[in-house]
Amino acid sequence: MRFRRSLWALIAIFLVIQLLPANRSNPPVESEIPAPPRVKNILQRACYDCHSNETRWPWYSAIAPMSWLVIYDVDEAREHMNFSTWNQYDDDEQRDHLEEAWEEVEDGNMPLWYYLPLHPDARLASEARETLHSWIRTQTED
Repeated sequence: MRFRRSLWALIAIFLVIQLLPANRSNPPVESEIPAPPRVKNILQRACYDCHSNETRWPWYSAIAPMSWLVIYDVDEAREHMNFSTWNQYDDDEQRDHLEEAWEEVEDGNMPLWYYLPLHPDARLASEARETLHSWIRTQTED
């Protein structure tokens, strides 16, 4: 009997939290990062869901509490670096963002490990990594 009440209480809580508003918005794109199509494709596939205003919100981003985590991650990523507001960064900031982005990719920190199982197309094969690295080197040379 106690288990049944607990189960009903959990179900009720789950249903109630679905009513809380969750801001899954995509603000307007101000500018795009000037990259060749091949690089742009890699960025869109592996980075844009979090680091742009062109997020493709997956089905689970509409179900609390998972929605809270997804929205938090996207908000944090956009705040750190946003390809849709690239024009707001000066040359030094753009260079710093690209260098840091490559360091994160090189260290295996990006894309995030927990993002990849549901987004296997974001996995960066060695050829894509080399393409990205070569392009970033040309953008960050002094």
